[in-house]
Amino acid sequence: MSEYGGGRPMGRYIRHACAFCALLLAALLVNAARVQVVQSRVYDDSPANRRGVIARYGQPRGDIMVGDEPVTGSVDTGEQLRYERSYKDGPLYAPVTGFASQSYGTTFLEHAGDGVLSGTDPMLSPLPLWNDITRAPGRVGNVVTTLNQDAQTAAYRGLAGRKGAVAAIEPSTGRILALVTSPSYDPGELSGNGEAVSSAWARLNHDPEKPMLNRAVRQTYPPGSTFKVVTAAAALDAGVVTDLDAHTDSPDPYRLPGTTTRLTNEGDGCEDASLRSAFEWSCNTVFAKLGVDVGAKNMAATAAAFGFNDARLRIPFSVAPSTFDQHVDRAQLALSSIGQYNTRATPLQMAMVAAAVADGGQLRAPYLVERTTRLGGQTLAGSGAHPLRQVMTPSTAVRLKELMADVVREGTGRRAGIRGALVGGKTGTAQHGVGNSGVPYAWFVSWAQADDSPQPQVAVAVVVEDASANRGEISGGGDAAPIAQGVMRAVLGR
Repeated sequence: MSEYGGGRPMGRYIRHACAFCALLLAALLVNAARVQVVQSRVYDDSPANRRGVIARYGQPRGDIMVGDEPVTGSVDTGEQLRYERSYKDGPLYAPVTGFASQSYGTTFLEHAGDGVLSGTDPMLSPLPLWNDITRAPGRVGNVVTTLNQDAQTAAYRGLAGRKGAVAAIEPSTGRILALVTSPSYDPGELSGNGEAVSSAWARLNHDPEKPMLNRAVRQTYPPGSTFKVVTAAAALDAGVVTDLDAHTDSPDPYRLPGTTTRLTNEGDGCEDASLRSAFEWSCNTVFAKLGVDVGAKNMAATAAAFGFNDARLRIPFSVAPSTFDQHVDRAQLALSSIGQYNTRATPLQMAMVAAAVADGGQLRAPYLVERTTRLGGQTLAGSGAHPLRQVMTPSTAVRLKELMADVVREGTGRRAGIRGALVGGKTGTAQHGVGNSGVPYAWFVSWAQADDSPQPQVAVAVVVEDASANRGEISGGGDAAPIAQGVMRAVLGR
């Protein structure tokens, strides 16, 4: 054997060892890549991993803005979860902001805009891939709402703690100008993660007044006589009524088809009343018969055009669908056509009804976010395109505006009148409960146009459900119309 002969096997072993080490290194790299890329979400979402939570609350959250003013903030607690959410006028804006809680998550705009507000939205970072690799929190942004501060305040003060809600829309754009619910709560009570937060959560959730319920968009009510706007639109579009002042063939009382039940009115003068008179004085018998004459198919189609039975509406958070029962007999159709039976609507939906009348029969999808921005004010994203649909013919809308203006000028809605403006409205007092024994809900839907404006500037819906009032002390014209007037005046600057 030569002096080098023993080195050949040794060199082979070294090469094998190097190859094996290279394989081990490759396996480690593959596994690291698997952990970092493929399984990163699993580890990120693990309850045992607090790095993401600590990073999330390691910087101030972006703000929700009303005009140029933030209605949210961040408080440095100096704790491990460093920054807690704070709210300016929390109860006033709670139906819009929702809450951002370290214990209970996020709701409403705090949830819908969380990517921008927390800094995780890719649009906020010039190098989103690098942020994904480093897991570093990005710069946060702001969410700018469509709210009119004066209108929001007027609605909240008008309700004055009574159970109810207000929604106001700009008809020509769909911008939501006010969204108020009462009673309300301070979302700042839920921001942290201590015992006080747990206690507040339990108290708010067990409160029989349901202060955390967003009555403006998540609660549906029988709309009562305010639904007669929809029924009148269907009757005019279908040609069942062609002359606002012609007598209708409407007995008083009206026997519901196929039953022995007789429908009556609160006042006199409804027998064979014209559409103008019946609308002004809210004759149940006339509108119940009109709904039957129009037919279930046409009534359902008109209601759907206004937005009923649509579960897809988001503003950007979801809205409870308003409903008009499409599978009814003629007696049920009669009651549905005066806003009873299974007909249900959110205040936002009824504001949409008023807005469609105000805007020549066109309805624009309502929205609550004007734009999202960087902290310096540069726009990240605008509100985008909002669907527009023709709900009724323009001529029907003109006649409905005339009818609604009559209600405010000389009918049941006179308390909504505004000097220097044309105001249209419709009152409603919806019965509910077993045998209609519950306190009625007071409704008022309206729109307003300043004398020097080329088009209506605001449409409003108000509902008041005051369980402390006596049955005879609550009405759309008495309770809800003054609240709507205050909101409309705030928008018009009157």
